[in-house]
Amino acid sequence: MAASTHHGDYRLLLAVLKGARQDAQITQIDLAARLGTTQTFISKVERGERRLDVVELIEVLEELGVSPQSWLKDFLARRAIEHRHHKTPRKISS
Repeated sequence: MAASTHHGDYRLLLAVLKGARQDAQITQIDLAARLGTTQTFISKVERGERRLDVVELIEVLEELGVSPQSWLKDFLARRAIEHRHHKTPRKISS
């Protein structure tokens, strides 16, 4: 299970999330204001210095005007492509 912000899947999650923000043409400052947080928080999230939990992720997506369901579908499609290209065995912890 991915426990690190350095895990490939988490880096991809951050890239897709940042892309959604940029596609919405919303700055880190504007997103932070909408969420009642700081630009530093948004920056740390996008750089992988601060992990998001699922509730925070949904709140970010909603503030971007992105359906969490459609965003997840996009993320999973990109993840499948990444996994096909790398074909590295995944370790699953029990």
